[in-house]
Amino acid sequence: MVKRLLFFAALIGIWALIAARHVWDPTLFPSPWKVADTLWVEFRDGTLLHATAISLRRVLIGYTISLSIGVPLGILLASRKWLEETVGSLVSGLQSLPSICWLPLSLLWFGMNDKAILFVVVAGSLVSITVAVQDGVKNLSPTYVRAAQTMGTSQLSIYTQVLLPASLPSILTGAKLGWAYAWRALMSGELLFVSLGLGQLLMQGRDLADMSQVMSVMIVIMALGLLTDRVIFGSLEHHVRRKWGMAGI
Repeated sequence: MVKRLLFFAALIGIWALIAARHVWDPTLFPSPWKVADTLWVEFRDGTLLHATAISLRRVLIGYTISLSIGVPLGILLASRKWLEETVGSLVSGLQSLPSICWLPLSLLWFGMNDKAILFVVVAGSLVSITVAVQDGVKNLSPTYVRAAQTMGTSQLSIYTQVLLPASLPSILTGAKLGWAYAWRALMSGELLFVSLGLGQLLMQGRDLADMSQVMSVMIVIMALGLLTDRVIFGSLEHHVRRKWGMAGI
């Protein structure tokens, strides 16, 4: 914890030094104190809290949909050869498609509203979750399934009580990747048309040439990412590693 604080303090010090020497135009590279002041003003008047709440609601809805589809789909693709050769080929192709490519299609299908942004979020995170889970299940030892079949375990129970628990580390990896891609997809959607949220604040700062606002929103997005990684995914990883006997590794 102390090392992390010292590291970020050093980064802020370097930032302040560069800003003080006017290496770049102050309007394009504001000092950390200017950005902090902008953060405080936007926090105090509720602008930042309102935009953050809207963006979080969108990303959570889209991410939940992606998880609920991607996890079972990844398990099915890994355990059924014909699905891997058909649907799996489509998923592999979609993996190389940037989420921003879905935006024109979603706008035509849903119009300029939340549904269009949610579609982009799901499209951006679903594939990464599916692929990570699929790879994790494929790398499991076949002994698990054979032992379960020998004991007369039903096909449904093999999925729910064998494959799913055994692939938890891979599912967690896919969940982390999906969360990151969901945020990227969300920003792609919010940046390109008026939708409230943090993306709109970024565009507003750009249009007004207010780089302190742009950087303040970027800091909020990074802070949300760090908080999620440490509090949610970090706790889950610790629990899974301890359960799998890898806590000391």
